[in-house]
Amino acid sequence: GREDLSFRVFTTRPDTIFGMSFAVLAPEHPLVEQITPPDYWKEVEAYVTEAKNKSELARQQEAGEKTGVFTGAYAINPANGQPVPIFIAEYVLMSYGTGAIMGVPAHDQRDFEFARKYGLPTPIVIVPKEVWEAGDASAWSQEASEAMERAFEVKENSIMVNSGPFTGLTWPESFDKVAAWLEERAAGERKVNYRLRDWLISRQRYWGTPIPMIHCPNCGVVPVPYEHLPVLLPEDAEFKPTGESPLKYHEGFLHVQCPICGADAHRETDTMDTFMDSSWYQYAYLSPYWKEGETLSPDDVPWDKAVGEYWLPVDQYTGGIEHATMHLLYTRFFTKVLRDMGLVDFDEPMLRLFNQGMILGSDGEKMSKSRGNVVNPDDYVSKYGADTVRAFLMFIGPWDEGGPWNPRAIDGVHRFLHRVWALVLDEPKKRAEGAPSEQQIRNLRRATHQTLMKVTSDYENFKFNTMIAALMAFSNTLNAAKETEVYGTDAWGEAIETLLLMMAPAMPHISEELWARLGKPYSIHLQAWPQADPELAREEEVEIAVQVNGKVRARINVSPEASQEELEKLALANDRVQKWIGDKPIRKIIVVPGRLVNIIAR
Repeated sequence: GREDLSFRVFTTRPDTIFGMSFAVLAPEHPLVEQITPPDYWKEVEAYVTEAKNKSELARQQEAGEKTGVFTGAYAINPANGQPVPIFIAEYVLMSYGTGAIMGVPAHDQRDFEFARKYGLPTPIVIVPKEVWEAGDASAWSQEASEAMERAFEVKENSIMVNSGPFTGLTWPESFDKVAAWLEERAAGERKVNYRLRDWLISRQRYWGTPIPMIHCPNCGVVPVPYEHLPVLLPEDAEFKPTGESPLKYHEGFLHVQCPICGADAHRETDTMDTFMDSSWYQYAYLSPYWKEGETLSPDDVPWDKAVGEYWLPVDQYTGGIEHATMHLLYTRFFTKVLRDMGLVDFDEPMLRLFNQGMILGSDGEKMSKSRGNVVNPDDYVSKYGADTVRAFLMFIGPWDEGGPWNPRAIDGVHRFLHRVWALVLDEPKKRAEGAPSEQQIRNLRRATHQTLMKVTSDYENFKFNTMIAALMAFSNTLNAAKETEVYGTDAWGEAIETLLLMMAPAMPHISEELWARLGKPYSIHLQAWPQADPELAREEEVEIAVQVNGKVRARINVSPEASQEELEKLALANDRVQKWIGDKPIRKIIVVPGRLVNIIAR
């Protein structure tokens, strides 16, 4: 034993320390060589060598079960004095925390899988409150721990067990008490640890911003002088399967003179991670030709600041959830730096975020070549057109959920566009004679403005599937109205124009074509969004359910503005309602305006 040696582990759950049954060191940990006995060294050394050849990112992201190797050494759990085996594993990083962790398999799924793989005990030290209150200690016995099929994650109001003086304490109260106890015994200390790491931005590829550094045999690494920036990629690079950046073999790019001593030198051939560009693209895109051809001074802003003040920050960002831990973090970092430099006057790059869902294969699984369920949208665009494919993608399901691709359902969307084409351009089969009634005009305008209110709200809230459904329903209403006297009236023209304007963002090509064929001003995409009139959208009558003792016995049509007293009178005057009330005295009448009247008669 080496009682003179110790190491520190990093944990976010000190209250689970009594459940520690093993410890894990990072392969780079300096103690690995000191604690590993000779009989174990060959296997440990091979594992360390293999792990060091992988990047930290690869070690964190690799799928499948976690690997490790036993060092042959044991450590003492400071909470209960029990010896625990020490492993090394590549998923533990030297750059995070202390490069060592404690394994608490009963309450961490990763530790649980590791313990099961290597035959390690899984002592239970936290149980749900209801289990504790049942008073059956067998629920946290050794037999119970051996029967576990997965780790029990600690939740609020869970109770500590098998934890010495802390048994019976409730989490999260136990967190602070155990931490204080460890500090009193000089066995631990509380510390804030940040997840931030250094960002390695160099990439061994052509496509990326050149790193503006020059390697000089005399002066070392020298920055490219400001007046020589930006360093541009050569446009005649040759791409060969060398495994290295083509910039290494481009003589015109590679060889330069040192800006300090004039000696022959060479450029850095690594390029920057493309996140270095995408992290601030929204700023550069505002004025892409800003001061083109000019040499910017260090005090210049790389975009038109007046334009930036008008457009920024971004009002709405839409992207996949996978961006949360990469692109969105990076663009926030850049924005904070730009703010500190005084180039922007806001803290956050985006005001609102919406994550779209994923379109799955027709089998309901994530698309992949191995499953053979990949859908090529180009095939469907060739068959149905881009507008049909766009509208169908919106119609599949809620935009934030996505859903499976259904090759048969796309026909329904295609037929909808055909119906709209005929609705707008074809004459009615039999044109109705005479002038429309005021009621017909009101009904058509009501449908137009109700649909406009619905579609506007759905666009703003990314409810594209119900927006498409509303457009389909409105087109059906217009097809029916086309056979009546309202066809050709101003109300009809308003309805058709509104339909096309509502379709334009989702189905831009057919709406533009139909807009042009109607002789409207170019282009539909330059028109203002139509404004809904709530008064025109208001229903003249609403249907109210009338219940007797909680069961619907009649339905009546009333004005939306009908008072409670009016609703009661109309309900009581209904013959069917009177039949069900009979001679029973009325005890109470409940009115829910716009929905129902419930008459309690006993």
